[in-house]
Amino acid sequence: MQTLESHEYGYLAELAKCYRDEHLALLKRHAGFNPRLGVDALCFQHIAPRISGASVMAGALITPCELWLVALPEQSTLQAPLAPECVLTLPSGRYTLQLERLPTGIEFYKRKILDDLSDLESLQEAARLAQRMMEQLMASPAEPQG
Repeated sequence: MQTLESHEYGYLAELAKCYRDEHLALLKRHAGFNPRLGVDALCFQHIAPRISGASVMAGALITPCELWLVALPEQSTLQAPLAPECVLTLPSGRYTLQLERLPTGIEFYKRKILDDLSDLESLQEAARLAQRMMEQLMASPAEPQG
């Protein structure tokens, strides 16, 4: 896995902060709200598929309620406006993601993977879950034995 550059980590932190600022009030009203968790963008890596001509990072967005698969196009390299949804092809399969536009101008695609994180005890436990999710999504399906 390629290491991200410092400005990319900064952008992911900005994504998490902006998402939290936009959604926290709604998340707190969610039945499965877990006060031990925050909003964090984790396990991002560059992937080969491009979206609207832009390079893309894929990773996990953790909230106090949900775990999302996220595709984050490099905004400065977009060659066309983003469509309302995209199909992301990863080694494990094809996934349809929906566009989200934050008021700060950040645009990304997301797909809910888990909608109940109430059993998690800490953000570290959520981070391990996100890491396992990304490992599975980035792995090719096992060949049938026979």
